[in-house]
Amino acid sequence: MADQPADKKFFENLSGAGKAIGVLTSGGDAQGMNAAVRAVVRMGIYVEAKVYFIYEGYQGMVDGGDNIVEVSWESVSSILQVGGTVIGSARCKEFRTREGRLKAAFNLIQRGITNLCVIGGDGSLTGANLFREEWSGLLEELAQSGKIEEEAVKKYVYLNIVGMVGSIDNDFCGTDMTIGTDSALHRIIEVVDAIMTTAQSHQRTFVLEVMGRHCGYLALVSALACGADWVFIPEYPPEEGWEEQMCVKLSENRARKKRLNIIIVAEGAIDSHNKPITSEEVKNLVVQQLGFDTRVTILGHVQRGGTPSAFDRILASRMGVEAVLALLEATQDTPACVVSLSGNQAVRLPLMECVQMTQEVQKAMDERKFCEAVRLRGRSFENNLNTYKLLSHRRPDTELPKTNFNVAVLNVGAPAAGMNAAVRSAIRVGITEGHNMFAVIDGFEGFANGQIKEISWGDVGGWTGQGGSLLGTKRTLPAKYLEKIADQMRTNNINALMVIGGFEAYLGLLELSAAREKYDEFCVPMVMVPATVSNNVPGSDFSIGADTALNTITDTCDRIKQSASGTKRRVFIIETMGGYCGYLANMGGLAAGADAAYIFEEKFDIRELQANVEHLTEKMKTSIQRGLVLRNENSNENYTTDFIYQLYSEEGKGVFDCRKNVLGHMQQGGAPSPFDRNFGTKISAKAVQWISKKLRETYRKGKVFANTEDSVCLLGMRRRNLLFQPVVELKDQADFVHRIPKEQWWLKLRPLMKILAKYKTSYDVSDSGQLEHVARHSPKEAETVAI
Repeated sequence: MADQPADKKFFENLSGAGKAIGVLTSGGDAQGMNAAVRAVVRMGIYVEAKVYFIYEGYQGMVDGGDNIVEVSWESVSSILQVGGTVIGSARCKEFRTREGRLKAAFNLIQRGITNLCVIGGDGSLTGANLFREEWSGLLEELAQSGKIEEEAVKKYVYLNIVGMVGSIDNDFCGTDMTIGTDSALHRIIEVVDAIMTTAQSHQRTFVLEVMGRHCGYLALVSALACGADWVFIPEYPPEEGWEEQMCVKLSENRARKKRLNIIIVAEGAIDSHNKPITSEEVKNLVVQQLGFDTRVTILGHVQRGGTPSAFDRILASRMGVEAVLALLEATQDTPACVVSLSGNQAVRLPLMECVQMTQEVQKAMDERKFCEAVRLRGRSFENNLNTYKLLSHRRPDTELPKTNFNVAVLNVGAPAAGMNAAVRSAIRVGITEGHNMFAVIDGFEGFANGQIKEISWGDVGGWTGQGGSLLGTKRTLPAKYLEKIADQMRTNNINALMVIGGFEAYLGLLELSAAREKYDEFCVPMVMVPATVSNNVPGSDFSIGADTALNTITDTCDRIKQSASGTKRRVFIIETMGGYCGYLANMGGLAAGADAAYIFEEKFDIRELQANVEHLTEKMKTSIQRGLVLRNENSNENYTTDFIYQLYSEEGKGVFDCRKNVLGHMQQGGAPSPFDRNFGTKISAKAVQWISKKLRETYRKGKVFANTEDSVCLLGMRRRNLLFQPVVELKDQADFVHRIPKEQWWLKLRPLMKILAKYKTSYDVSDSGQLEHVARHSPKEAETVAI
């Protein structure tokens, strides 16, 4: 191992020797809890701590006995893809009494457990904090009654608590996404997509009730992701007279030849007087007022079930690692903390600050201070709500501003799921801003051939859930068509350009920007929104389409692994897309529980391949008798998928046999995931608002003229914020030969996959460790938005 810099912190240098960690899941179950349990167990064992399962939540802690069991590495094999929680969860009245907590403390002391990792909602975490505060008092009491020695009181003087929030409702303040939320959205969107086809056939209205007793996140985001006509959430009740407004909107949509209406109701929806609004009530209203054929579908516990999404598996794995780190570094004075996600960053927050703020939301709703409730929910929630309001209600033409600016939207590069959601959002926000919106068919090539047409609000209805690119897209770059494209821009009087695409789109904007010297037509504001399954665009941590591809890879790996359950001793070699970018292979490996993932960014040689074969040979001697190896398509020109397959087959003779799969174009297809629909919708809306601002700034003497570097930008997500970055400035950050960014955030997660697959490796965790405070943002701040 190379020398380690003195100012860096490495996971392998932290020791858990002599420590015991207890892990429990409590409250309502959520998909992804098992991934978190797996990460805590394996990371704990990796640093030589003892790790214990506490079965059935706090009830198991109170009952003790066989409910608290030391576990091994193999104990958490094959649970990554399982929904719910394998260690069980139960509501426990006894733990709420001091007597119950006294029993729990005694049971933990018997096994020397003074570190607890609690995966649950705010109730579970509040209980854990109280337990921690009472700990020394409980031990004193146990010593006085003779149940434990005085020595034990001194030895186990304090209890460390780290929480992870597992809740499908995403109702916990301080974290952008709780474990299980993304999977619940997957379930909802699958149902909505299915219902849309039947509703369209019969011209029906569907009222869908989704979970969320006190939080409208699931309802709001699914409404945004499927383009619902109306949504009811507890934090933002409809105004007085909503009944009439809703009926007017539904009948207007029908008049525009829309064959279906979707209304989404959160189970905790209320009106402005805090009176419940039920799905049945909404249905009756539509039937009585409009006479529409209307059906109610209550999704219920379907939302909690099923396999966790790729996002939830990766989120839970990252949180599990962070939780073990936090426990290893905790002292007597460290407050109980929650590990959570802010943008793309893992952070630690004081548990009680988060709980207090979560309770403040409920208080604000009870007092009918609804704007305050929305603000307290955080930037992400507020931005979702604002985007939904912007896109769902078409204002009458008389109320729209009229700018007379013409804005063109085009797709460039390979298709990516979510492109259509981005186009829909751009068109609708542009119309709301008062622009004339134009759609370009078939990318720059279509542009050169004059395939450009004005597009209206209704033209993009129902686009969010459709995969591929409805506008058509090509990889062709503009350089050889500059003259023709300039002609088309002049003929159609195009004042701004929005390009949605991958690395080709980025190169295209660089070429158009360079051509400004020769063609005045290109001196207009231009913005690019990254959309490619490869996630290889400089200037953005994520691109539209990558999440959908990642879910396809993860689902396929699950099925492939399952196919080996009868045969035993089998290793699968799976090739993923991505060009030279290893994002899909690496993150797919993390989400599917792979043993290795070969990528271009991390060079490997025959010795490493040999070491991997030996590692798998050892693994086959345990109870886990199958292996999974991912390979990015361009990871190495000589060590091809066939080569690796043949090498493994030969070296594994008599120990395991091999199979290979090339996943191919299925990674580009399919309906977009909720994340991609949402990300595409929000990032696109922000891009068009930037265009409007630039148009106002650059409009002089009846003409738009923009030739500064900051008028050709890429809008990307960086760590916690969405940032506009001039494409020229990003040149230094791009490797143009291999079409990847020079620095990629996800490479830092690479050791995590290796550790979870039982490899000894070096893991830099210098970014971790600082306890932050829960940010209370002002309404203005929602502009810089976390997705």
